[in-house]
Amino acid sequence: MPPPTSAIGPVVAISPWNFPLAIFVGQVSAALAAGNPVLAKPAEQTPLLAAEAVRLFHRAGVSRAALQFLPGGGDTVGAALVADPRIAGVIFTGSTEVARSIHRKLAERDDDPVLIAETGGQNAMIVDSSALPEQVVADALLSAFDSAGQRCSALRVLCLQDDVADTVLQALEGAMRELVVGDPRRLATDIGPVIDSGARDALLAYVDGQRTAGCPVVQLPLPDDCARGAFVAPAIIDLGGIEGFGRLTREVFGPVLHVVRWHRDELMALIDAINATGFGLTHGIHTRIDETVAAILARVRAGNVYVNRNIVGAIVGVQPFGGHGLSGTGPKAGGPLYLRRLTKCTAATAPPEESRRVELPGPTGESNVLEFQPCGVAACIADDEHALVAQAQAALAAGNMALLLRSHLSLRARDALDPSRVILANALDPAAVDVVLLDTSPEHARRVRARLAAAEGKIVPVIVPDADGRYDWARLVAERTVTVNTAATGGNAALLSLDDDAVEQSGP
Repeated sequence: MPPPTSAIGPVVAISPWNFPLAIFVGQVSAALAAGNPVLAKPAEQTPLLAAEAVRLFHRAGVSRAALQFLPGGGDTVGAALVADPRIAGVIFTGSTEVARSIHRKLAERDDDPVLIAETGGQNAMIVDSSALPEQVVADALLSAFDSAGQRCSALRVLCLQDDVADTVLQALEGAMRELVVGDPRRLATDIGPVIDSGARDALLAYVDGQRTAGCPVVQLPLPDDCARGAFVAPAIIDLGGIEGFGRLTREVFGPVLHVVRWHRDELMALIDAINATGFGLTHGIHTRIDETVAAILARVRAGNVYVNRNIVGAIVGVQPFGGHGLSGTGPKAGGPLYLRRLTKCTAATAPPEESRRVELPGPTGESNVLEFQPCGVAACIADDEHALVAQAQAALAAGNMALLLRSHLSLRARDALDPSRVILANALDPAAVDVVLLDTSPEHARRVRARLAAAEGKIVPVIVPDADGRYDWARLVAERTVTVNTAATGGNAALLSLDDDAVEQSGP
C-alpha cells in the first residue's frame, strides 16, 4: 500500500519560454493531480500560448478557483507570488540564478515550503576512438543545434578523444555547413531564431570574445533573409585540451558547441572536469566498449545519461527528466517521485538495493533504466542524541555518508553508527553537503536555512521529519535515467568487451 497523502496547498507554477506548452502543462497538471490549487505564471515572452492552455483546462472541467492564470514579469508577478506566505510550494523551470533567488525567499519561512527547480546544464558528450564517426556527427548536430540550442538538455561540450578528433571535427564542420538557418515555418529550415534580440546580441558577443581570446571558431554566415530578426548562425568553438573547461564559466544558451580534446589516459580527469562545472543534467557517451560505458557511469554526475544516441528529447515515462547540483533540486519530471513531492506524504523507509533500479518502457532497440542513487553527503543537525542518530540512520540507509557537526553530542551519536560512513566537521559548509536533515529549534533552523540559502553554489535541500520523526527516503536519493541505443553498436560484437577471452576470440 502507498503511504497516505494529502495536498500541500497552493502551488505557484513558473514555466520557461523555450517549452511554452509542454513544461507549462506538465507543471500545472502535476500540481492539480496531487490535489493542489495552482497559480500559473508563464514566462513573460510566451503568455498567449499559456493562456490558451489554461482556457482548455477550464473547458475540460478544472475550476477557475483551482487554476488561476497570472501572466507578467518575473520581478513583479513572480516575485510577489513567491513571497506570499500562503503559497505552499513553487515549481520552477528556468535559470540557476532565478532558482537560487526563489530558494532564498522560501528559506526565510519556518513552514518548509516545497521547491521543485529544474535549471540548466553544461552538458557534455564523451566520444572515444571506437565510436562510429557518422553516428557521432548526426547525434552531436541534433543535440547542439536543434531548437537553436535553446534546450536545457542541449549539448554544450563535445569531448573528442584526440586519436579521432580531427576526423570527427572535419565531418562535423562539413555537416554543419549543410544546415539551413531561417524561418522555422519552412520545412527546409534546420535552425530558427533565438528568443529575442537581447539573447542574439549576448550570443554573438560571446562567440566574438572566444575568437578574440584565440580559440578557433567555425561559424556559418547568415543568409541574406536572416539580416533582420534574432538569428544566430551555429558555431563550433575549439577549446583545446581538458583545461578548456576552465573557460566555461556559465551556460551558453544557444547554437554554440564547444569542443574539448582528451587523451586516452585522461578519461577520469575528463569526467572530473565535467563534474567540476557543478551542473548535472544530461550527459552523452559514444563508444562501442562496454567497459568504457561502465567507467563513465560510475563517476559522472548527471541526471540523464544517453549512450550512443542524441541527448535531447526526453520522453515522459520513458526518460524521466531532471538533474542535480546547479541543474536543479529534483525530483524528475515524468518520474515516480514527482507527484509524491507535491503531497504531504508519510515518510517511508528506503527500499532495498534490488528495488533501486527500475526498467522503463521504450522503443525496440533502446533500453531505459531509472536508478535511485545516494545523494552523497547528508548533514545531520538535531538537538538531542536520539534524533541525531535517527537522522544518520536514515541517511545511511539510503546509501549516503552522514556528516555530523563536531560536539560531545555527535561523538556519542557516532558510537551508535558505522564510523567508516560518518564524517565529523567543525562547521556546516554548504559546498560540502548534498542534503541537510534538520530537527532543531526554530531559531537554530532559521540560521541553518539562511546559511544554506546565502551560498552561491547548488541549492541544498533541507529535510524535516514527519510527525513520527521519520525522514522520507525519496528526498535522500538522486535519480538517474540511463538510456542506451542498443541497436547502434555496430561492427564486431567482441569490441563491446575488452576481457582477454573476447580479445583472443576476435582475432587480429
